[in-house]
Amino acid sequence: MKQSTYISTQNLNPGPAPADYQEAMALADVEAQKYLGEFMLLSWYDRDRDFESPQHSSECHLHSAIPGYVDYAINHGATLKIDIENGRFVFFYLPLTD
Repeated sequence: MKQSTYISTQNLNPGPAPADYQEAMALADVEAQKYLGEFMLLSWYDRDRDFESPQHSSECHLHSAIPGYVDYAINHGATLKIDIENGRFVFFYLPLTD
């Protein structure tokens, strides 16, 4: 596994607010493309539905300060975090080119 040493964070507070996860992901993907070019979405969190990907990744982190989807991103090489509306939607990306 490739482990990242630094993750850049971009905070977005779009107006109007995204209606759902699909709209939020579309906004985040546009930002990721600006910063990374080709990318892969590694993990994400949707607070509205309390749903994460990879699914159940936080089950092993019940007593941890780091949610499972964050730990997964860090340990799989994420270099970009897009945070929409202060944690409402969070996306972690890996560049496909160096």
